[in-house]
Amino acid sequence: MTGPVEFGGRIGRDWRDSEPWWPPDPAPPQGAPNVMLIVLDDVGFAQLGCYGSDIATPVIDQLAAGGIRLANFHTTALCSPTRSCLLTGRNHHRNGMGRVADLAAGFPGYWGTPPKENGYLSEILRAHGYATYAVGKWHLTPDDQTHMAAPRWTWPLGRGFDRWYGFHGGETHQFMPALYHDNHAVRPPATIDEGYHLSADLADRALEFLGDLRAADADRPFFLYFCTGACHSPHHAPPEWIERYRGAFDDGWDAWRDRAFARQLAEGLIPPGTELSPRPPWVPAWDALDPEDQTLAARFMECFAAFLSYTDTQIGRVLRFLDDTGDRDNTLVLLVSDNGASAEGGREGSINDGRLSNMDPAPRAEMRARIDQIGGPLTHNNYPWGWTMAGNTPFKRWKREVHEGGVADPCIVSWPSRLGDDVGTVRHQFAHAIDVLPTVLDLAGVDAPVHLDHVPQTPIDGVSFAHLLAAGGDTAPGRHQTQHFEMFGSRAIYHDGWKAVTFHPVGPLYDDGLNPNAPFDDDVWELYHVAEDLSETRDLAEQHPQRVAELVERWWHEAERNQVLPLDNRILWTLAHPRPSRQRPRDHFRYFPGGAPVPETVAVNLRNRSHRLRVEVDVPDGTTPDGVLLALGCALGGWSLHVLRGRPRYVHNLYGKEHHVLEAAAVLGAGRHTVEFEFEKDDGLGGRATLRCDGEPIAEGTIPRFTPAGFNGVGIGLTCGYEWGPAVGEGYHAPFPFNATIRRAEVVATGPVIRDPLVELAAIMAEQ
Repeated sequence: MTGPVEFGGRIGRDWRDSEPWWPPDPAPPQGAPNVMLIVLDDVGFAQLGCYGSDIATPVIDQLAAGGIRLANFHTTALCSPTRSCLLTGRNHHRNGMGRVADLAAGFPGYWGTPPKENGYLSEILRAHGYATYAVGKWHLTPDDQTHMAAPRWTWPLGRGFDRWYGFHGGETHQFMPALYHDNHAVRPPATIDEGYHLSADLADRALEFLGDLRAADADRPFFLYFCTGACHSPHHAPPEWIERYRGAFDDGWDAWRDRAFARQLAEGLIPPGTELSPRPPWVPAWDALDPEDQTLAARFMECFAAFLSYTDTQIGRVLRFLDDTGDRDNTLVLLVSDNGASAEGGREGSINDGRLSNMDPAPRAEMRARIDQIGGPLTHNNYPWGWTMAGNTPFKRWKREVHEGGVADPCIVSWPSRLGDDVGTVRHQFAHAIDVLPTVLDLAGVDAPVHLDHVPQTPIDGVSFAHLLAAGGDTAPGRHQTQHFEMFGSRAIYHDGWKAVTFHPVGPLYDDGLNPNAPFDDDVWELYHVAEDLSETRDLAEQHPQRVAELVERWWHEAERNQVLPLDNRILWTLAHPRPSRQRPRDHFRYFPGGAPVPETVAVNLRNRSHRLRVEVDVPDGTTPDGVLLALGCALGGWSLHVLRGRPRYVHNLYGKEHHVLEAAAVLGAGRHTVEFEFEKDDGLGGRATLRCDGEPIAEGTIPRFTPAGFNGVGIGLTCGYEWGPAVGEGYHAPFPFNATIRRAEVVATGPVIRDPLVELAAIMAEQ
């Protein structure tokens, strides 16, 4: 829409001299395809079967066999910035997504909210008559706007989608996710014991949305934005799928990497003469690990592989449904990953990323002892750096960094009715996530709008690669000649087959001696002729200093043009200076039974802080009270005040490491009661805890270490009258609703906010 609709009929004094007219419904061009954009999460260049992996991805491999693979496709190195590029065709800083929204800063390139001037693909296609559906991960809304009282303009339905089912944020629990349906929070439709897994649920919702469409309208084209949680941590998978991979990775990441590299060469995915980048010094050789540590590391990879294969099967269910409805032939499918493989599991891997974010990682002995739990609901597992390196074969570095390991990703395009003789082939021309939107518009015959819902639109940065998909596209010239990259101060510039790149650390991650506080002008730029050296193994900076200088100057030009500046890797400073909040500061919070979860970012902050929980209840005669009064989190970390078999009880779950429990000896009788929990922080890491009923102490104890950073990393917030699950404590199962009446529930923070910027940095970096 560009303005008011002008009436096309005639209005006289009455119906006799009048002519009716209806404004035309939006309609796509004749033959416009359905569009399905599949976005995988943290899947590296080498982790799909059709890109060199031995992980079973038969559905995706079949897409590639019947479509075209791009072997030189790039992203931004981080998830929500890439997603903003895919949906807008603009560079991520121009979308205000220079980083994830969790780390918004007070500069236009870092505000964390893509502006309406940068229209989403969903908004454009809907204006042309498409039905638009989002299923899965969103992560384009700031954390503090994901609650039920928040404005919805950054949510999917506020950005052109008719329906949405999925989750906010970077990650969620795959067996008990924090879900949203359209504009409200919902519980998963089944339990862990009933075999629930998010990947299957997302496929179910996609089938529901598409089935509802075809039941009412047999012809309307659709845009399905299908974003799995796979393979972001936690690498959760059904146990029988994990069992399929038992022993598959026992020879380790070095051998796996060599085999993947050989397959990539044989498949023509990488040019002859490409070298395998060397293993970095901070990644241990597989043969240097103790046998027990090899077994542990292999288990981590078994879970990742199972997660990916299981999700591949669910994608197949959606594609088979399109076969059944007759839509598949005219459905343009694009499958991408949002960045390179993730190194957030650390050197040794993690059984709970919440432990990493609280700077208390599980030691190897504990991980070995819990090896059979890895991949299940009681862990938040993430594999070690060695598997990250292997997943990005043949490239160096990984997610969050702008060497090829962070920004080179799979991209598959399939359109059965249009892609003919060249299916199954590979394209080596440079492309970027910003090129997806103009390519879709080009193939659909839709022009980029000058105005969208009366809002003037900014120029699109991407260029269509549709010409590469036609017969002979393998020799067609690439049209994307220049692309800048920046993430957390690391920078790169690609231009006409050359790439200059520099790494700037955000902290002492790799013991490489680099100073994160060093001036950016001191950074050392590397130079690669990536047209011949795709894996960045031959640094030519010393041989071509003039070319380096020219590329660096070009980078500054692109940075100024795209809102990249100012360069700033001060994540601790960002944490200490958050986005201004419209909510007034308060220490007294009231919560209501049965309401939606309140995200931790906007709930009362109790982290390592003196506080009091107070709940008034009515217990009917003849009832043994049971159930949750107030809780935050899940089995991976949190706290819960509840009544168990009549006895008031409090559990502090220290990020899955240990439970601190206070429990009354006496049963709560009939009548009105006030149950209270009070925590008085000491001068160290913990404090004294007291459980009271009607003002009298009924249990006391010490909590030696109260959670200092996030309670859990999977987005499960504060609830009243029930838990989300899996249960914070032991001896009961979520949701464990309270079976009596909660008259009033309140939380009072009585002590000052305790902030540890290093811990907060770790929490943010562990959840991207």
